[in-house]
Amino acid sequence: MTLDNITKAVSDFIWGIPLIVLILAAGIYLTVRTRFVQIRHFKNSMKFMVKNEEGGTGEVSSFSALCIALSATIGTGNIVGVATAIAAGGPGALFWMLVAAFLGMATKYAEGFLAITYRHIDADGKPSGGPFYYIEKGMGKKWVWLAKFFAAFGALAGLMGIGTFTQVNSISSAVKNLFDPNSESIAFTIGENSYSWAVVIGGAIIAIATALVVIGGIKGISSVSTIIVPFMAMLYAVTVITLLCFNVTAIPAAIWQIFEGAFNPAAVTGGVVGSLFIAMQKGVARGIFSNEAGLGSAPIATASAQTKDACRQGLVTMTGTFIDTIVICTLTGLSVIIAGSWNKGLEGVDITIDAFSTALPFPTVVSTAILTVCLVFFAFTTILGWDFYGEKCLDYLSHGNKAVRLVYRFLYIAAVAVGPYLTVAAVWNIADIFNGLMAVPNIIALFALGGVVAKATKAYVVPKEKKKAKK
Repeated sequence: MTLDNITKAVSDFIWGIPLIVLILAAGIYLTVRTRFVQIRHFKNSMKFMVKNEEGGTGEVSSFSALCIALSATIGTGNIVGVATAIAAGGPGALFWMLVAAFLGMATKYAEGFLAITYRHIDADGKPSGGPFYYIEKGMGKKWVWLAKFFAAFGALAGLMGIGTFTQVNSISSAVKNLFDPNSESIAFTIGENSYSWAVVIGGAIIAIATALVVIGGIKGISSVSTIIVPFMAMLYAVTVITLLCFNVTAIPAAIWQIFEGAFNPAAVTGGVVGSLFIAMQKGVARGIFSNEAGLGSAPIATASAQTKDACRQGLVTMTGTFIDTIVICTLTGLSVIIAGSWNKGLEGVDITIDAFSTALPFPTVVSTAILTVCLVFFAFTTILGWDFYGEKCLDYLSHGNKAVRLVYRFLYIAAVAVGPYLTVAAVWNIADIFNGLMAVPNIIALFALGGVVAKATKAYVVPKEKKKAKK
């Protein structure tokens, strides 16, 4: 069997019905226990997102913590992941992605709340947190093995999955399509695969840039993320909204395909791709890949926020899922469906590039350039964010051993350098495998500590803003 076949078999096993049901059940459970916090407190969550809390213990501002989390979530999942989900499961996959995202907002709220409630402050006053700490402190010492299980797969997910391979592989593919679409400048060939100079140079630049930033730790990652993430999210959203405006008459048909395809995929795809299970499987899996609700990664960044109000920070954390999936993934999905790019036998970033080239009123080179710029920066910030996650997981396992952390950084940079030369199918399957393995212990903790979240949320009163005295 080839690497692609092996990783696909393992991925399909992990992302079978039990895990999908478990993740959706957790979202439903927390939605009910928090009395639909994603609806009742949505307005407050958006307000808190842009207004940092005064006082509180932490290493970065509340907004910076959100940007670090968004830097790790807004990436190839939004541009490539949703496209591959639709290509595999039909337009209905987007419906299940949105269902998972709506429920995932309650999940993300709970993760953010628990991250602050059970975070650890070291001797230097620096906070650390995430599922490993709320499993250990919230569920008790007898569950430390589960915390270590999460931390181990979290470090591996960053090193060989969502943090490196998928991101740089998508970047190099996009760069190649822009600078060498016909593969005319081949640098070398390995077996049946030839690699363009555009891939080699692009991959090398990303690896070097990653090395320069990750050496600075959370402060460097925070500085880059707070600048790039808001700007690139706005640029991408404006570009896709422009696409939709020029194809506004096709939107109703696309929406129908999404709903029809969610429950009867064959009616939309003609039986070429997809089934109800595949549509649901790919939608939920790619949704989790994109927004990471239930995965347990965002709480690691959330724990660094300067805050003393766990419920407030939970609401801020919740906005990440809304922005990432309900806004950005929906825009991408509609573009791919309207352009028909999901049904052309393409894969990876080529699907979204085709959608932009087909549906935007610009020359192909301009459309490709815009998407490439967005993808490069989105994926680059995801690489940075996941290095931070991976290091925090490793710190928990090694009790903060600096030598171990340094070795991880070098391995991480090496993985970024290798990523462009793996197949698209393999990198996405590997990412799905580690995502699923991370999700299991975190979901168990969310069920176990759901009562703590519900009790605090029920008693939560939104603090009144202090009015400044008039001079």
